[in-house]
Amino acid sequence: MTTVLNKPLIIKSPAFSNNEWIPVKYTCVGSNINPALAITDIPNDTKSLAIIVDDPDAPNGTFVHWVMWNVPVISMIDENSAPGIQGKNGKGENKYFGPCPPTGTHHYNFKVYALDAKLILPLGANKNVLLKAMDGHILASGSLIGLFKK
Repeated sequence: MTTVLNKPLIIKSPAFSNNEWIPVKYTCVGSNINPALAITDIPNDTKSLAIIVDDPDAPNGTFVHWVMWNVPVISMIDENSAPGIQGKNGKGENKYFGPCPPTGTHHYNFKVYALDAKLILPLGANKNVLLKAMDGHILASGSLIGLFKK
């Protein structure tokens, strides 16, 4: 993937710190809603944001929990909100699906991308389609890692 990175985006959440436990509220055991995400150091020429949340520890390969693009250039994505177009997660649904590991502790990557364009994608596009569409349009990116185990 071609990127033109200025400096990384800083991604934080009021719900949990990097490499710390995600509260149950944001998981399949709780309310299954997305946590709030604060985004700083967004490049001035950013036209839209994209988000991918995935679990690389899933037993059958990386499981995708959330795909969203054409998020307006905002510094906060509120809890339980989807300000962009949501694509298909690993369950085939166009929405956030919270951490839900079958066994053990898993790492959940909340990745945010600053893009130099708005993307034209079919409704229900998945992570791979989004990654391909973002190629050459990424100005900066950052991630926040949360942990969860049932």
